[in-house]
Amino acid sequence: MMTPHTANKNTQDISPVQDGFFGLGIAPGILDILKRIHFVTPTPIQRKAIPMAMEGKDVIGIAQTGTGKTHSFAIPMVQRLSQTKGMGLILAPTRELAIQIEEAFRVIAHPFGMKTACLIGGAPMDPQTEALRKNPRIVIATPGRLLDHMRQWHIILDDVIMLVLDEADRMLDMGFAPQINMILKYIPKNRQTMLFSATMPKEIMEMAAHHMKLPVSVEIAVSGTLAERVTQELFIVKKETKMRLLDKLLRQYRGSVLLFSRTKHYARKITQSVRGMGHRVAEIHSDRSLNQRRDALEGFKSGRYRILVATDIAARGIDVSGIELVINFDLPEDAENYVHRIGRTARAGQKGHAISFATPDQSRDVRDIEKLIRVTLPIGHHPEIPCEEFSKDAPPSRRPQGKPFGRHGAKRPFGHRRPSSKRNTPFF
Repeated sequence: MMTPHTANKNTQDISPVQDGFFGLGIAPGILDILKRIHFVTPTPIQRKAIPMAMEGKDVIGIAQTGTGKTHSFAIPMVQRLSQTKGMGLILAPTRELAIQIEEAFRVIAHPFGMKTACLIGGAPMDPQTEALRKNPRIVIATPGRLLDHMRQWHIILDDVIMLVLDEADRMLDMGFAPQINMILKYIPKNRQTMLFSATMPKEIMEMAAHHMKLPVSVEIAVSGTLAERVTQELFIVKKETKMRLLDKLLRQYRGSVLLFSRTKHYARKITQSVRGMGHRVAEIHSDRSLNQRRDALEGFKSGRYRILVATDIAARGIDVSGIELVINFDLPEDAENYVHRIGRTARAGQKGHAISFATPDQSRDVRDIEKLIRVTLPIGHHPEIPCEEFSKDAPPSRRPQGKPFGRHGAKRPFGHRRPSSKRNTPFF
């Protein structure tokens, strides 16, 4: 196996034809579908990744959130599956992202008679099992739920010819590495692999070296790159003043607001307080059921809820356009999540604004963010809220000391020996 090499931006930039999706190797039938759904101009990641994927190459796509990564692999996968036997598998870190990916695939795949299946936790197993009995050509899954179906023999991965790891860095952050490695043991090595990520940590490089064949890397934005038309503002306030400031800001801005809390417990408290202020608000975090999360997200998209309070589960992969304001009620634990959070606004060329609250002892956290984005955050002031300054003797920022194994933090076994090639022994 080889480490990835980067496509030369001067000689391999895929732009011989700038007229929309023509010239990227896409079949006429798919071009007709794209035209019908008003997909006119490919994004930079689509223009670079699609031709390489069409050639059957392993691809590592690095681009900030909201840049059209889903269709960068959906289009090549549908085209290849329409030409040959086999199955496509997409792994995603969250339920919401998996649902969104399946929605994108349906539009392109169903006209070719290809069935899809979405395997996610928090939803009943039986409908998913029924979907697998119909022999779907494309399966989108979160790692844990896919393993559940594998253990019960609902799905065998021998026919996978194309694998996509979407938001790979997020999956590693969430502790999915053991599940991913287990799944990869049961997928044929002679496959095409595509990996998409917003950042390129060394763990991603190691995964590429072990599981990909001569991957080509296409990088659209370096780590820390912000959406082009987002403006930022930082308020330094005491913790007990945050809710008063939030009340003032929510009355000042009239559009849709995505508000981030560091913990699900505080997300609930913020939601209750915002509702008491008279706003239409919903919450989305890991303690909410799948139906509750779906209702919150769909209600936010439709305008039924003006404000959505979320933990970082919603920082990536949620396709909601037209968000006017992102508020970081709490600064994220990881500076890179700041980029993913505020990337929810100023999408598709629109303007957007991001406001962050910091307490006087969080100067280190703010410096970490500014170092990553290479921008000094402008300090905001509100005439009715007392502003503070950073403490000179602020303690070191509290960072997690290493990542846990698995979704629940503790090390746990994921199985025993791999079954024989005849598949006559149980999984795990």
